[in-house]
Amino acid sequence: MTGYMDVPKPVRAGLVVVDAQRGTAQRVVVLQFNPESLERSLAPQAAGADGSGDRTEALRLKGPAVETWKFTAELDATDQLEVPAPNGIHPQLATLELLVQPASDRLRANQGLAASGTLEITPIEAPLTLFTWGSKRILPVRLTELTITEEAFDTELNPIRAAVAIGLRVLTVTDLPTGHRGAELYLAHLAQKERLVGAAAGGRLGALGLGGGIR
Repeated sequence: MTGYMDVPKPVRAGLVVVDAQRGTAQRVVVLQFNPESLERSLAPQAAGADGSGDRTEALRLKGPAVETWKFTAELDATDQLEVPAPNGIHPQLATLELLVQPASDRLRANQGLAASGTLEITPIEAPLTLFTWGSKRILPVRLTELTITEEAFDTELNPIRAAVAIGLRVLTVTDLPTGHRGAELYLAHLAQKERLVGAAAGGRLGALGLGGGIR
């Protein structure tokens, strides 16, 4: 008899913060539940999209499409009753929030530079963030949206259930320097898509009513 132990556990989606120089994972965020749906949008980088009217540019692409992802992650402390949660889901929320915040010590350092009269302070560079959705989707991303709706609280007003709307923009070779680890990961992702196209069944012109070919 097949038991529950025989059912394979689903792979979890998540985010990985990576040291771009060493390639080592600094932090791994595993989503408690896989989102039920994903919204993806791809906007082509067409050369003639600015309305210049140059007919020789109509079919040219300036670079990779601008790809965005949106989904909602659910967090629920009551789903893990065997795990003590004196802070509710504060730690999980803080982990997500710090993906869009510079480190406090870097902010203090910049305050010190400003106080000493430094006129130009280089913006703080965040670590490389990867979004993973199975082995075929490992994408360098930048978080563009993080909207948290806290839905339930314990007696100390710690949030114990929340829905987190997450927006991501895929970083491409247009966004990252040549040789950057994130740029190489994007190219690997694009090559994976090309392999998947090769595995798709080809269509026939006859199915479109074009049996005589295209002239």
